[in-house]
Amino acid sequence: MSGYWLALDQGGHAGRAMAFDESGQLLAEESRDVATHEPAAGWFEQDPEAVVRSLTEPLAAVTSMLRNQRCLGAGLATQRSSIACWDRTSGEALSPVISWRDTRRADWLEALALDEDWIREKTGLRVSAHYGASKLRWCLDELPAVRQAQLDGRLAFGPLASFLSFRLTRERTLAADPANASRTLLWDLAERRFSNELIERFGLPAEALPPPAPLATPLGTLDVDGTPALRLVTGDQSAALFAGGDPHPDDIFINAGTGAFVLRLGTWPNEAQRLLTSLVAEGRDGPRYAMEGTVNAAGSALDAVATELGIPDGVKRLDEFDQAIEDPPVYLNGRSGLGSPWWQPVLASGWLDPGTPEARLLGVLESVVFALQTNIELITRHTGGARRIVLGGGLSRSRAFARRLADLSGLPVVRPAVSEATGLGLAFLVSGATIPCGEEDSSEPVLGEPCPALSERYRRWRAEMARATGLDPV
Repeated sequence: MSGYWLALDQGGHAGRAMAFDESGQLLAEESRDVATHEPAAGWFEQDPEAVVRSLTEPLAAVTSMLRNQRCLGAGLATQRSSIACWDRTSGEALSPVISWRDTRRADWLEALALDEDWIREKTGLRVSAHYGASKLRWCLDELPAVRQAQLDGRLAFGPLASFLSFRLTRERTLAADPANASRTLLWDLAERRFSNELIERFGLPAEALPPPAPLATPLGTLDVDGTPALRLVTGDQSAALFAGGDPHPDDIFINAGTGAFVLRLGTWPNEAQRLLTSLVAEGRDGPRYAMEGTVNAAGSALDAVATELGIPDGVKRLDEFDQAIEDPPVYLNGRSGLGSPWWQPVLASGWLDPGTPEARLLGVLESVVFALQTNIELITRHTGGARRIVLGGGLSRSRAFARRLADLSGLPVVRPAVSEATGLGLAFLVSGATIPCGEEDSSEPVLGEPCPALSERYRRWRAEMARATGLDPV
């Protein structure tokens, strides 16, 4: 009986199950969309039961399609900074899934007046409401069911990955993997555990947090026919870094989906004060880190603006618009707040120039490229020149997107044949790096060339961002 590796990816818009054979070929894939609700400005929530179904239904479909093959093992990757609260006895969700995009506690967090340097040295992160700690505290303060569960000793809360591991495994495993735990603002990178000092600073009950488990620790068996072992749990961007196999230190990796994330292998501690240090893997030689920049709204901004402008299938038509539009208007993209290197929870979005709806949508696309380029410049300042960009995620399908990255950065852009970087990297990791992975698109790399008009729009965008935020970080 032949075998396959199973990758479960719970992303911002959908849950997905992907099966790869032992030669790294995609055998089967199923997905289910998940709606995001915005009950107030800066609030982003998902129905926890819908999130669970977004994985259980594709999982059942894929394993049924491959019933005559043996699942060799499964891995789970989730949105890293999203959180949930649940009953550790019944598994019932006690809160919505609060998205990584959510900044509802930004004012509360600012009032804590935390020492930025101390937080960065402890966690590798910036003080930001995008990370889990302030969201967990909001649940305790505002949700009676969460408070009652704490009083009764039934409360579990923490990364979305921990909630899903609990619900998907027959053993109801309660554990926190380091990649997701490290996005809570509660994880000590040096000690590789939750920090009692940080937990007390945020006023959280330590006993409600799942116990740590190394990234490659089996966490039980999936509650599906065949009971495959859940061999690995990690973060979506941590997995995406391995979409091309073992990452090369001279490459810059971009995964552009709901948000866009740029990573390069690095060391910790480092001096990049306005970037993040992310734990991406653990092995025999210890933890592996990456320097990371974040763009909070990429595909989500394009989807929202296309809807607002009344452009059906607007994101799928970006390359079509690019053929007809020479000079898109410059757009400031503050949707979901600003990530690196500005770290501001609020920025008014808008175009600096008039334009047709289609031109405006291209302006949104360019705003994502401009923010990524700003982060690339900071990363290379600290790590040296790079040889190429490896681009994955849903936006990698757009040649207009890849071409602008190549033109601005001066680096060739390559794209894996399978655009779902998280699933592909997860399969590589869960197989123990035994499957060949990362076959590139059969087309030639996208090579940049000087584009004075694009460079001028980038200059204008940078100047306006500096005026709006009071910071020009590059």
